[in-house]
Amino acid sequence: MKSFTAFAFASLTFLNTANAHYIFEYLTANGVKGSAYQNVRKNTNYNSPVTDLASNDLRCNVGGGSSDGTTTVSVAAGSSVTFTADTAVYHQGPVSFYMTKVDDATKADGSTNWFKIKEIGPIFPGGTWDLELSYSVPIPSCVAPGDYLLRIEQLAIHNPYPGGIPQFYISCGQLKVTGSGSKTFSGVKIPGHVKVTDPGYTANIYNNFSNYTVPGPAVSTC
Repeated sequence: MKSFTAFAFASLTFLNTANAHYIFEYLTANGVKGSAYQNVRKNTNYNSPVTDLASNDLRCNVGGGSSDGTTTVSVAAGSSVTFTADTAVYHQGPVSFYMTKVDDATKADGSTNWFKIKEIGPIFPGGTWDLELSYSVPIPSCVAPGDYLLRIEQLAIHNPYPGGIPQFYISCGQLKVTGSGSKTFSGVKIPGHVKVTDPGYTANIYNNFSNYTVPGPAVSTC
């Protein structure tokens, strides 16, 4: 009986831990919400976060370095797309969107340069975070047509560093952008876009929290 009780407790603990997170599984484009992982690369770590700032998993999550059957959806530059999670985000922290231009979205590994197209930080006074089930982003109207990976990053800083390690919740969608734009952006490498010294990474949201800078590069605009 003791062994069974211990097993049951361990199982319950695992389930509670697993259910304490979220993952962006769905992409809505052209007004149509795709099925889970239809146009979003499937990760292999369930809904667990990435915490290693030097890991290639920061690009498209664990297991997201390859397409593995994910299809590419065509969207017009200037239109809006939406990522939706399995459950609403509830860990405080910013949301950022990145894109990287690739030759073929089904074959890209995310090693090309990424440029940020949107960021959502807290609202002051009060430091209120935008915690949602879905987050939308417009595809810049000026970007050159072609294949892209579109990346959402929610950085959970609810357990202040260094006592708690910030958590990255990441997914990548596969897009074929159409239009007449010609703009390209230099971008940054991932990993490397966030550093352990960034104030937005080490911020303590429970102590004198009156301002905040979202980690990563500045938002690229047309």
